[in-house]
Amino acid sequence: MRVSTIYSSLCTLTSVSAFAPSLKVRNSPYLATSRAFATPTNLKMALTQDELKKMVGYKAVDDYVTSGMVVGLGTGSTAYFAVERLGELLSSGELSDIVAIPTSIRTKEQAEELGIPLVTLDTHSKLDVAIDGADEVDPDLNLVKGGGGALLREKMVEVMADKFIVIVDESKLCDGLGPGFPVPVEITPFCHEHTLRTVAALPSCAGCKPVLRMGSSSNNQVDGDEIAVTDNGNYIVDLHFEEPIKDAPKMAEEIKSTVGVVDHGLFCGLTTAVIIAGSDGISTKEA
Repeated sequence: MRVSTIYSSLCTLTSVSAFAPSLKVRNSPYLATSRAFATPTNLKMALTQDELKKMVGYKAVDDYVTSGMVVGLGTGSTAYFAVERLGELLSSGELSDIVAIPTSIRTKEQAEELGIPLVTLDTHSKLDVAIDGADEVDPDLNLVKGGGGALLREKMVEVMADKFIVIVDESKLCDGLGPGFPVPVEITPFCHEHTLRTVAALPSCAGCKPVLRMGSSSNNQVDGDEIAVTDNGNYIVDLHFEEPIKDAPKMAEEIKSTVGVVDHGLFCGLTTAVIIAGSDGISTKEA
């Protein structure tokens, strides 16, 4: 069965790419969970963050993906494990007739290596489920996403899914979006400084510090001298807040309406369920 396979596989080392850190798995049993669980499953020992990411990534696929589906594949260190699990179940024959839509070049390359059949929104505009991580999750299940620079493709894919399953560890939970993680905004290179200033001056963005992403687009740390460029050829402005965002849906609307903005990392009203891994176990919160 898939559930038992998850926990036995967690006792082996898995090779991962540069954006999915290597696991140092302890030789200890994990408590099995059912597909219908809704309450925390207690873990009898502390796990590393990467072990927790693997557990929620695998569980999302086991609980929400069945044969014959069109699946959206997220981007990032947590989504990596969902993609890994999907490839594993296709290879074993436990799943079949699956096609998937990746949300970044990195995810596309991983899926191809695992033999996952890929399509695009051009041929499959309707998805059964999309699985992805998040940088912040508020009590209303609004999200900040895009720390890895794939926010536009992620939103294009995930907004078309019947179910959007978010997988996180408990460090991503917050009382209000903003202070814990900058909100990324993808903008056109043309007159980007003007667009940066315009976004920062929006009423809903009052008090934010806009920072043009430099170096790699796959993180919001300054790791180069050149302006970061997304998979779509655009730039990213990260909006830093010291206080929680008062009205995330309103901010999302104002930013999206700004000429020069392609899209932003506020995902409001899209989440079906969040699978959360923490020190006390795994739990699911539904919208």
